[in-house]
Formats: sequence, C-alpha cells, structure tokens
Amino acid sequence: MFSQQQDNMQVKTLCIKLLMIVILLLSKHDQEVDAASLRIHPNRAQFFVYESLTFYCEGVSYCEVVRESHGNIHISNAVNKRTSTGSSCTIRNVYLPDSGEYWFEAGGGKRSNSVNITVTDGSVILEIPALPVMEGEAVTLTCRNKMTSSKSSADFHKDGVFINNSSTGNMIIHSVSKSDEGLYKCSISGAGESAESRLIIRDNKQGTFPTSSYCTPWIIVIVLLVVLLLVVGLLHFFKWKRVFCVSTLTQGSGSARSQTGSVISFPSAGTSSPFYYNTEDIINFIV
Repeated sequence: MFSQQQDNMQVKTLCIKLLMIVILLLSKHDQEVDAASLRIHPNRAQFFVYESLTFYCEGVSYCEVVRESHGNIHISNAVNKRTSTGSSCTIRNVYLPDSGEYWFEAGGGKRSNSVNITVTDGSVILEIPALPVMEGEAVTLTCRNKMTSSKSSADFHKDGVFINNSSTGNMIIHSVSKSDEGLYKCSISGAGESAESRLIIRDNKQGTFPTSSYCTPWIIVIVLLVVLLLVVGLLHFFKWKRVFCVSTLTQGSGSARSQTGSVISFPSAGTSSPFYYNTEDIINFIV
C-alpha cells in the first residue's frame, strides 16, 4: 500500500511539472502573439506620391497610427478596418509630408514598434523592406523607375559607397547578416537617384518565440504530452515492480541492501524472471 501511494505521488508530481511547463510556454506564446506590433503592406520603406499603403496594428481593435514629423500627427486621410488579429489603417494616397516614423499607442503607456517610410516625387525609388529582416534570410533590393515598367540597369550604394551594379535593377543578398545593415540607395542612369533607407537586421539568436511562429510552442506542448503519457504508462506497467539501485550486487539468489537501505530481491540463478526497472529512477531521468 505504501509503495502504491508513493507511485501515485510521483505521478502527480510529474504531471504538475509538465503542466507547469506547458502553461509557461503557452503564456509566453500568447504574449508574443498578442504584443502590439505594427506591420506595413507593401513591406517597403519608399513610395512614390499617390501610391497607397496599409498599416496593420496587431493587438488593438482600432489602428490609430501616429506619425512623428515635427511633432506627433494623427493620420486623417486614412480608412480603418477590423482584422482577425487587430485592425488596419489604409492611406489611399501618400504625399511628401507623409514621410516619417509611424507607430501606434497600445494603451497603458505601451507603444508599438516604429516603421519609417519616405515618399518621393522623383522618378526612382529603392524597394527595400521597411520592417526588420531576420538574420540569415534572403533579401532583394529593387531599383524602380516610375516612368517605365521594364527592368533598368542600376547602381547600388551602401552608406555612401558603391557596392554593386545590376542589369536587372535587382540586388539579392542571399543570407543577410548584421554586417549588411546600413543605409542603401540606388540610381538609374538618365532617371535619377533614390532616397536613402536603412536596412535593419534582427538577430535570430533571441530567447523568445518569433511573433509569426504559431506552431513551434504547440509542437513542444505535444511532445511534452506524449512524454507524459509514456511516463504514466510506464509507471502503471511497473507499479508493483519496485527495485532500487545497489552499490554492489551479490551473486546467485538472495537479497541485497541498496544505498537507501531498502531491501530488494533478485531472481534465483537459472530462472527466467525479468529484471524490473526502478520507477523512481525513470521519473528522475525524465525530469
């Protein structure tokens, strides 16, 4: 009876530990998903005048975007809508004064990440991501001519230094690193030069789950639940088969005393009785 009670206590303790891990993982995941974050579509930092763009405010029901340009300015020429993850704010026609840093207030003094955009009335823009790029990802920078849809040869500069010429107007960085971070611009002969925009690289060695990673914590939860079921099954299978580790084993039949002082029995020589595993050792190994 005492051994059975010990088994039950060990099972309960293990279940509590695994459930606590599951709760912590899900709580952390919910915090990441529900965190106030600002996205932009299309995801680029430069726009021609009269183009449209949409900000997505995740984690809030109303997307009241603020621009910082000579003071905080609330956007008036915008259309707000609800989305499955928050709300959106669409600016149908952007103008030169719309250039600047954008964010939204999430309540309680919290502020979302910021997005910088540049609006130009020139003929050339550099299509570069406005949002940070994860380290190791591939990035394509495109030098775009407003006057034509065909591809044009373009020169690319980083931090004021020429780095590449492309006959297609595209420059691909196959695996970005922190060294690729900086101010980029491009120029097309006969058309002009783009403004400068910063490429931001995010370190992928962070200890938190990315916001876009919805399945990773659930995979961990499923694995933990499978482990829990296996351990519970083992404990039930060996419920009456308790054996403790011993420092020295005696030959032949008889008994020995473990380091904890508990007496164990060994099968007689020549018998086919199975060797029984220690349930407490199984728990300690898993935990």
